Amino acid sequence: MVCFFTVFIFAAHIAVMERIGPSVKIFSGTGSQYLAEKIAACYGPGLGKISIQRFSDGEIQPIFLESIRGDYVFLVQSTFSPSDNLMELLLMIDAAKRASAYKIIAVIPYFGYARQDRKDKPRVAIGSKLVANLLTAAGADRVITMDLHAPQIQGYFDIPVDHLDGSAIFIPYIQNLNLEYLTFAAPDVGSANRIREMASYFNAEMVICDKHRKRANEIASMVVIGDVTGRDVVLLDDICDTAGTLTRAAKLLKEKGARSVRALCTHPVLSGNAYTNIENSHLEELVVCDTIPIRGQASKLKVLTVSKLFASAIKNAYENQSITSLFIHSQLRNK
Repeated sequence: MVCFFTVFIFAAHIAVMERIGPSVKIFSGTGSQYLAEKIAACYGPGLGKISIQRFSDGEIQPIFLESIRGDYVFLVQSTFSPSDNLMELLLMIDAAKRASAYKIIAVIPYFGYARQDRKDKPRVAIGSKLVANLLTAAGADRVITMDLHAPQIQGYFDIPVDHLDGSAIFIPYIQNLNLEYLTFAAPDVGSANRIREMASYFNAEMVICDKHRKRANEIASMVVIGDVTGRDVVLLDDICDTAGTLTRAAKLLKEKGARSVRALCTHPVLSGNAYTNIENSHLEELVVCDTIPIRGQASKLKVLTVSKLFASAIKNAYENQSITSLFIHSQLRNK
């Protein structure tokens, strides 16, 4: 009788656990603490407790300060420079795997090394493929990221990748501007597809700024394909590094007769003389997302948060709901 009662209690406990399911726990690396806190606040439970210890020689050791056994563990960390951010994320994934987490999801708002997506010259590395291999080997079960420099990078992974679209952040902002003569501009040919989707959403015109580089971060020439006379031009790009492309495009567009020029860019890498370039440019404003922390100041710089978008993606991933509803493609279909 006692044995039967014990078995009954154990079965009831298992049934309750199955009904409740694994819980969600969100942790942050040191590089994205500012963003992870906002994501966790939007989602609800707050950030989990983790300690990122460093030895005197710089070696990193993450330690989870609470149990994550059987949980959905979301690790928030953008992999911008320095490379410690990537190494820290890999070690967090490994620690979570060894702590028996049920699922480990790497939330990477900015996916570093994405510009090295192909072998475009002899004897070069394909950095984005290497990073994909490292994340998979470390033990990640899924990756959630945003506006990859090249969407085909998703194919480098053998695990699911949820690729969020920054248009979900920028569309409401553009709508609030109420620009009378709206035209979208691609700062280079590679951005044409992104611009075409946005122009279709607003039923607006589009132009392309075709550039030729001598070497990385140095533009040799640029021409505008299309008419911008009297137009309010919005430049769209995924990465703003030195801001050389955007500021040169803004200058050229103004010379071609544009009434106003502003730029919207997802990832504010902003290295070198970026802040000075922005401040001295013909841009009305540069609007960026907070996928990377802003390290300087410029009066023309405005930051929009991606925290609600990533909180929604985490919720949908946990509840096995569609992520597509967060994409511009879905918005276009429903418009």
